[in-house]
Amino acid sequence: MRVDARQVEEVARELYVRALKMLPPDIKEGFARLAASETHATAKQVLGTMITNIRVAEDTRNMLCQDTGIPIYNVTIGRGVEVDGAELKRAIRRGCERATREHPLRSSVVHPITRRNEQTSCGPGVPPIHVDFSDEAERLTIEMVPKGSGSENNTFLRMAIPAEGIAAIKTFVVDCVLSAGGKTCPPTIVGVGIGGSADLCVHLAKIAATSRPLGSHCADPEGAKLERELTAAVNQLGVGPQGLGGDSTSFAVHVELAATHITMNPVAVNMQCHAVRRASATFTPSGVRYH
Repeated sequence: MRVDARQVEEVARELYVRALKMLPPDIKEGFARLAASETHATAKQVLGTMITNIRVAEDTRNMLCQDTGIPIYNVTIGRGVEVDGAELKRAIRRGCERATREHPLRSSVVHPITRRNEQTSCGPGVPPIHVDFSDEAERLTIEMVPKGSGSENNTFLRMAIPAEGIAAIKTFVVDCVLSAGGKTCPPTIVGVGIGGSADLCVHLAKIAATSRPLGSHCADPEGAKLERELTAAVNQLGVGPQGLGGDSTSFAVHVELAATHITMNPVAVNMQCHAVRRASATFTPSGVRYH
């Protein structure tokens, strides 16, 4: 199967717009679960307002949040797929630029020193495009995640040492959630990366927060156990929706891990706000399917 760059450009453009305007079904279900179990009156009201905002945005084809974020694209290439990798990246960037020009999207991307905004949602190194490979035949998937700054500004890394044990990981995650408070626009998904090197650890936390659907579990049984324990702990902190108190601080804590060095145990936390925006499309021999 050969993937045409012009089609990739169109898909990259469409995914950015879809992600900003339509919330994934698993997140809507997560809101329903939180609203049903919330015991705090103010928190129930805030959750109700959030749910109404989601419905109005989708009914009127407006954005869920004004922050268009840092656009991130995750590409997974299966077996038997022919694609020019360099042109694939260029096509995604063109699609990202077109989405910003052709729709009323605020460009949130600026030069880190001059702060100049090119009004394209692009710049040096942006959008980041992560490419991975799978065993699935004749499938290429593109996922688009607009990561807002409210949640991204609350990203933490600690290079823990093995002697501190699992207690250090748990304490660090809880302290990060308390430090972030309402600044992350909770309820959040708390992504936790454990192991690897410093950069890999932060990347794992980002994947855990942004790409994994609610209801999924870490593939490693120890990671899955830690997810359950941390989710319960975080929702006992009383931060609540928008930091105004309540039981619903987080939809879930997601953990992703990697092997690490014998003398270190890095742990990272990356959070996703209540507007867990993501959209994806899969290329197959029969065409493109959005999901």
